[in-house]
Amino acid sequence: MAVEKVLVYNNTSIVQDEILAHRLGLIPILADPRLFEYRNPGEEEGTEIDTLQFRLQVRCTRNPSAAKDSSDPNELYVNHKVYTRHMTWVPLGNQADVFPEGTVRPVHDDILIAQLRPGQEIDLMMHCVKGIGKDHAKFSPVATASYRLLPDITLLEPVEGEAAEELSQCFSPGVIAVQEVQGKKVARVANARLDTFSREIFRHEKLKKAVRLARVRDHYIFSVESTGVLPPDVLVSEAIKILMGKCRRFLDELDAVEMD
Repeated sequence: MAVEKVLVYNNTSIVQDEILAHRLGLIPILADPRLFEYRNPGEEEGTEIDTLQFRLQVRCTRNPSAAKDSSDPNELYVNHKVYTRHMTWVPLGNQADVFPEGTVRPVHDDILIAQLRPGQEIDLMMHCVKGIGKDHAKFSPVATASYRLLPDITLLEPVEGEAAEELSQCFSPGVIAVQEVQGKKVARVANARLDTFSREIFRHEKLKKAVRLARVRDHYIFSVESTGVLPPDVLVSEAIKILMGKCRRFLDELDAVEMD
C-alpha cells in the first residue's frame, strides 16, 4: 500500500504541492496488502476493500514561552517540523472494526515530511492503494535484495603463532578463529559464510600461499531487506507463490497451444 492520490486543501509551506505529494508517496504504510484488493482502473472513489485514507493537518505557531534570546527553532516554534506521526488514519466503511486502532499507520513515525514557519500550514488528504513494484517503486515492500555465492576458504598449510593472528585480521570478524593447541596459537576456518571477499590476504606475501579462496557454485545466499511493511521471510514466500503462479500460467498456455 502506498499513497496514490493527494488532495491538497491548503499548503503554504515552501514545498510545492507536486514535491510534497511525491514525498508522501514514498512513505511506507504499515498495512498488510494481502487484505486489500486492487482498485479497478478508472475508479475515482475508493472503498474500504481497496483504499486507505490518511489526513495530514499541521499548522506552525510561535511558542509563547520561548526565551527572547533563543535562536533554536525547536524552542521558538511549535509544529515547525511535520513528521509522519502527524498522519492520522481515517477509516473507510467498516475498516475501524476490521483493523484495531494503531495497526494502520506509517511504518516509521519520525520521517520528516516538511518544515514550517509561523503562519504556514499543510492540510491535505491521502488515498493509499495497492500496487506492484513494476508500476512504481513506492509499491515495493523490499528495500534492497541481493545474492552471492557461499565463500569456500581452505587453509593449505598450518598457520601458527603471530601468523595466525595476522591471518585472522585479513578476514571479516568470525571467519578465522585462533585457538590454543599445545601452547601454540593455531588458525582455523570458523565460519566462511561471514567472509565478504575483501581479498586482503593477497597483500601478505607469506600468507597468501597458505589460503585458497573459492566459491561454492551451487550455493546461493539471498539477502532481502524489508521496508517494514512485511517481514522478509513473508516477502520471500509470497514472491515464490507469485513465481509458481506465473509458471502454472505458462504451462497452461503451452498446453493450450499443443491442443490447437
